[in-house]
Amino acid sequence: MTAQERESLLARIAAHAEDVPEIQTALTACRAVGPENGGRGEGAKAGLIEKWLRDMGISGIEHVDAPDGRVPGGKRPNLIATIPGRSSRSLWLFAHMDVVPEGDPALWNTDPWKVTRKGDMLYGRGVEDNQQGLTSMLLLARALTEAGATPELTVKLVFMSDEECGNTKGLGYMLGTRPELFPKDDLYIVPDGGSPDGSLIEVAEKSIFWMKVTVSGVQCHASTPQKGVNALVGAADVLLALTGLAKDFSQSNPLFDPPKNTFVPTRHLENVAGVNILPGKDVFFMDCRLLPGLSPDDVIRRARERAGVAGGRRGVKVSIEKAMLTPASETSPDVPCAMALSRALRETGLEPKPVGIGGGTLSVPFLLWNNLDMRKAIGTSAAIGFPIALAGCFGYIVNGWNAANLPPYSFGYIYLPSLFGIVIVSMFTAPLGARLAQTLPVPKLKKCFALLLIVVGIRMLLKAL
Repeated sequence: MTAQERESLLARIAAHAEDVPEIQTALTACRAVGPENGGRGEGAKAGLIEKWLRDMGISGIEHVDAPDGRVPGGKRPNLIATIPGRSSRSLWLFAHMDVVPEGDPALWNTDPWKVTRKGDMLYGRGVEDNQQGLTSMLLLARALTEAGATPELTVKLVFMSDEECGNTKGLGYMLGTRPELFPKDDLYIVPDGGSPDGSLIEVAEKSIFWMKVTVSGVQCHASTPQKGVNALVGAADVLLALTGLAKDFSQSNPLFDPPKNTFVPTRHLENVAGVNILPGKDVFFMDCRLLPGLSPDDVIRRARERAGVAGGRRGVKVSIEKAMLTPASETSPDVPCAMALSRALRETGLEPKPVGIGGGTLSVPFLLWNNLDMRKAIGTSAAIGFPIALAGCFGYIVNGWNAANLPPYSFGYIYLPSLFGIVIVSMFTAPLGARLAQTLPVPKLKKCFALLLIVVGIRMLLKAL
C-alpha cells in the first residue's frame, strides 16, 4: 500500500470516529457473558457482527464454532472474516466477544448494559474489554471495503468467544481443531492491552491461575455454636493467610504493571440458606497473576502449607485445587510482527515500548519456536541428545577401527577410560541439572542457554581460525 493509499485509509477511519459510540452501544446491549458466569454466551453479539460484515460486502466469513450445550443453540461462535490482499501471507487481528458479568448492579453509577457517554469517555460493560478491539477491527474493515483498497497482506479478522474463562471454546478451540488455519509465517496482533497513547506493544503476559479453596467445618444451629465448627470463620482466617503468598513470591519485573505477582481473593459462594445456620462448608476463589518463570505448582504447594496452618488454628479442614490455568506467554520483541508495529509507531511520532525476553540454543529454540514450554523443551532436547550421542559414538568406532598409533584401551576413536569417566560424572551431575531445569525461573534458564550459545560459538570460531 502506497503512502497516499495509507493516508486515505486513515482519513476514512477518522471520518467514522463518531460511529464508535453507536457501535459500542449495540455491542454492549448483547450481554455476551459466558455460561460459567451465568450468561447465555456470545451468540447475539456474533450474529450482529456477522450482519455488519456482510452489509459491508465481506463474504469471506468462516465459522469455527465450538460445541457447548450450556448456551442457546449449543455452540460458541468463532468468526474469521477475510479481506483478500495482494499476498497470500496474512495479517491476523484477534478480539474476544465475551465480557465479564456486571457484578452488583447497585454499585454501578450507570446501566452497565447501556453505554453512557461523558465527553470523550464511554461507560458500559465491555467497552474497553475487548470491544475497543472489536470496534477498531470493524472500522478497519469498513474503511478497506469503502475505499475498494487491496492491502499488501491479506487481512484476517477473528471474533472469538470464551476469552474470559479460559479460551477452551475460543482461540484454544480453533488452535486445537484447526491449526492449519494459522501459518507460522503470518503476522498476529491482539488489540487488547496497551497504553493510552498507543505506544505499548505487549509481548509478554502473566499466568492466569485461579485457585478454589474449600473450607470444611461442622454445621449446626447458630444458637448452639459450641456444637459446630464455623467454616466461614475458618475461611476468613485461611483467606488472610493466603494473601501472604505475595510475601512468599515477591519477585518483581518492571516490564509489568503491577511489576509483581498478585494474589487476590475474588468470588465467594453462598454457604448456607439461612441466617440462623452456622455454616459447615465455605468456598472462595483466588485470582493469581504470576510472572513468567513462576510455577503454579509451587504456588499451590505453598498455599496448602499456609492454609493448613490457618485451618488448624480454627479446627477446619482445607482443600485447594486448580480452577483454571492459562500459562504465561512470552514473545521476543524482535519478531517480525512486533518490529513492524514499532516501525508504524515511529512513523506517527511515538517511541514504541515492546516488552519480552528470548533465548535458547540448538534444539531448545526450535522447540520453543514451536510453542513448547521452556522446561519441556530442555527435557526433550536432553532426550534427543541420547540418540545423537549414540550415533556419534558408533561413527567414531567405525571410522577409527583400523587407525594407527592409538593409545591403549581404545575402541576405534573412543578412548574407554575417558568414556567411563564421562559416564560416572554424568550419573552425579545429570540429576542436578534436571533439578535446576525444573526449579530455576524461565528467564534465568534462557539467559543460561544464551551464555552457553556464546561460549560454544566462541569455541567453534577459535577452532576454525
